[in-house]
Parts: sequence; structure tokens; C-alpha cells
Amino acid sequence: MSLFAATASPIVNGTLAVLIIFSIVTWSIALIKLYQQWRDNQADKAFVNAFWAAKEWQRAAQLCEEMRGKHAYLAQSGFAELRDAQQQSGAMQHLGSPQDGLERSLRQTVQNLQRQLESGLATLASIGSTAPFVGLFGTVWGIMHALQDISATGSASLDVVAGPIGEALIATAIGIATALPAVLAYNFYLRRMRLSVADLENFAHDFMRLAAKHDYKI
Repeated sequence: MSLFAATASPIVNGTLAVLIIFSIVTWSIALIKLYQQWRDNQADKAFVNAFWAAKEWQRAAQLCEEMRGKHAYLAQSGFAELRDAQQQSGAMQHLGSPQDGLERSLRQTVQNLQRQLESGLATLASIGSTAPFVGLFGTVWGIMHALQDISATGSASLDVVAGPIGEALIATAIGIATALPAVLAYNFYLRRMRLSVADLENFAHDFMRLAAKHDYKI
């Protein structure tokens, strides 16, 4: 007997279909983000090692164009701000000290990267919080449908009641099974996101210190 044939109610079947879609979305997001984080971690490690191994400030600026990763993008935005401040010193956006402009640019870049890291987390949180209730709705509806059938037959014996009620509980079980991976993935990637943002902020502070040593010039 297939999953959707366990109950004759189309509402319960629709609920099960929704939960299966939720599960597919959850695992898709989890696997995609796992690959993205692995790729970004490899690129960030390579760039950070090369950046700190650079012997000249100009060479460090070239590495940002040659390499990938979030740290490289952050450094690239910092160097771009320094170049623009030198070339357009009278422009409105560069009014004030070079330190303030660089700090603003790096902070905005970190915020943009944080939004990228947060992608998919809201979906995981929504699935984790709503899937049990969707499953419970399917169970309640299935029990109502089963009780109507029992009432029509005129028999309330255990062998008549147990089958339809047990089949209706499948929706709750699937709802819980769908919510658990979503909640675990959300907590895992939320922690990884916070660690990544902390690393980016630390790198931004180090970049500010290096830029100050070079008088905010390239």
C-alpha cells in the first residue's frame, strides 16, 4: 500500500504531498549550503594565506582581483574604496577622513555578505516550525474522516477503529520527520554564519590596521 493510499481523504493526501515537498526543499537547501560553505572555506583559506604572505601592499591588492572567496571580496571592496578616495577626493561620498570612508565601506560589505550567508535560513526555520502543525492538521482531518466512516458502518470495535486512526497518524509522524532535519540544519548553518561573520569582521579590522600603516593609500 502506497503512502497516499493509506487514507481515502484527499485533504490528508494533499497534506502528505506538502510535507514531502517541505522535505525536498529542506534537504536541497542543506546540501546546497553545505557545498557553498565548503567551496567558500577553501577559497577563503587560500586567499588569507596568500594575503598575509604578500610582501607588498600593492601585491595584496592584486591578490583580491586574482582570487575568490568572501575575504577576497571584502578586501577588494576595501582597496576599491581607497582608490576612489584618492582619485575622487572632492566627491560627496568621500568627504571626511579616509578612515571613516574605509570603515563604512568594509562594514557595508560585511553586512551584504552576511545577507548572502543568511539565504535559505528563513525557509529552514519556517519549515521546522510549521511542518509539525501541517502534519497535525492532516492527522486531525484524517481522524474526522475515519470517524465518519466508522459512524457510517455502525461499528466502534477496536479492529474497526484502530486501522483508520493509525493511518491518520501517519501525517503527524511525517510532519515531525520533516521538521527535525530543518531545525537541525537551521541551527547548524546559523552557527556557521555567525562564525563566518566574526571572521570577516576580524579581517576587516586587520585590513583597517594595515591601511592605516600605509596612510590609506595604495
